[in-house]
Amino acid sequence: MDVAGAFMRLMDVLRKLTSAVAQLIYRPTGSAAEEYHKWYYSNLVWNQTTWLGVQCWKSVSDMWNYQEILFDLKPSLVIEFGSRYGGSALFFANVMRHAGQPFKVVSVDISHKALDPIARRDPDILFIESSSTAPAVAEHIERLKGEYRGNIFAILDSDHSMDHVLAEMKLLRPLLSSGDYLVVEDSDINGHPVLPGFGPGPYEAIEAYEREFPNDYKHDVARENKFGWTSAPNGYLIRN
Repeated sequence: MDVAGAFMRLMDVLRKLTSAVAQLIYRPTGSAAEEYHKWYYSNLVWNQTTWLGVQCWKSVSDMWNYQEILFDLKPSLVIEFGSRYGGSALFFANVMRHAGQPFKVVSVDISHKALDPIARRDPDILFIESSSTAPAVAEHIERLKGEYRGNIFAILDSDHSMDHVLAEMKLLRPLLSSGDYLVVEDSDINGHPVLPGFGPGPYEAIEAYEREFPNDYKHDVARENKFGWTSAPNGYLIRN
């Protein structure tokens, strides 16, 4: 039995059910940007977005921000925790091919059964099937740092529970250096401002991390606010 696949299908059903309920009980409570954010999320627009034909579960305004960051930073390594269909990994590889230097995209997921063949075939993407918090993942990234020397862009979009995201941030702590970039996605859930009642998630993980390591990152507030809303509030971070 494909347990991982069955779980993904169940999560898809739950997301659609949550969207339907959210639309039934919707009442405007915030600014225009916040209301658009809620509309975008509850109507599953992010769930119906593709990159070159491959599903890519992201906010399109965040994706535009990412390509600007990648082109400015010109990282040698792009680290993604949470692959799903591979659309975002493919996007990162496509952007990086225009940056003019050697690079590798590393995309980690507990299961790659849902990967689109187009993404799987990309020569600049290394897909690793593992828990993103496994010590072997840190060891693999450390080895790749020796081969691809330079800045790192990392993005977290796997299990959204607070404990898991906090563990991912701690795993990356010794791997990221000054000037490297970290995005913690889906910090908008648990009422920030969407999906209230989810429970402690990425937003709370960022807060917990910063209580323990208050001097590790500065917040890129300009990037976060550039398009009026983001799926990663409080989650655009530059390593000090």
